[in-house]
Amino acid sequence: MSNDVIQAIFAAFAAHGDQLYIGEPVSMTEHMLQAAQAAEQDGAGPTLVAAALLHDFGHLIHDLPKDSAEHGIDTRHEEVGAAYLARYFVPAVVEPTRMHVAAKRYLCAVDPAYMANLSPASILSLTLQGGPYTAEQARAFEALPFAAEAARLRRYDDAAKIEGGPTPSLEHYRPSLAAGLKAQSGSGE
Repeated sequence: MSNDVIQAIFAAFAAHGDQLYIGEPVSMTEHMLQAAQAAEQDGAGPTLVAAALLHDFGHLIHDLPKDSAEHGIDTRHEEVGAAYLARYFVPAVVEPTRMHVAAKRYLCAVDPAYMANLSPASILSLTLQGGPYTAEQARAFEALPFAAEAARLRRYDDAAKIEGGPTPSLEHYRPSLAAGLKAQSGSGE
């Protein structure tokens, strides 16, 4: 079964990953590979590397127009992706993926330098996603399981917009994906 799930994920990348990543100079596949590579380079464990690779998977499987953000529509891609992934992956993969939008709102609230470095496309999506958290919302986010991992993932996400940036192939990340599958993982990392 694990090979079937990973093959289905790779098929979604093949079918939809060449689309441009919403206002950025990279494709969806390039963006997610760069995020996974950033996680690896940061020394993240396999489940966080898998989360980094899959954090925008919802963009590949939702049925809304690709330019929804430009029309003021939040696709809730983080929820779409997490709902799919939760059937197969441990919470250490699913929850940072689900929380990566919340992590952007959190980081904007607690780190002024973070918000100043967001790309124009990310600022547009931030507006659609509800803007920076209030102090109370930020404290609530910090108390959630996987909040620290989601914040790390968010920084990988923001760094993963380099036009022409070299990355390993999807196949390189098969072991990280396999490590995060429910049937394969005993640790839940």
